[in-house]
Amino acid sequence: MTVLLSAPMLVFGLVAGLVVSIFQAVTQIHEMTLTFIPKIVAVIVALVLFMPWMLAQLTAYTTNLYLSAARLH
Repeated sequence: MTVLLSAPMLVFGLVAGLVVSIFQAVTQIHEMTLTFIPKIVAVIVALVLFMPWMLAQLTAYTTNLYLSAARLH
């Protein structure tokens, strides 16, 4: 569940990092802050876009977990 919930942010960060790396290789600009800002923005955008889906997944998982725990007794 952890991998499933974190995958959108990781993919967005990976794509942003790849785009910035290609941009840096093409332009030969190697500024350190240029790598962090787009990744942070991409992760925040992914978090905003996927938050409803993530909350639905986590709610369903937690509900299923509690129902399974109730059957154990």
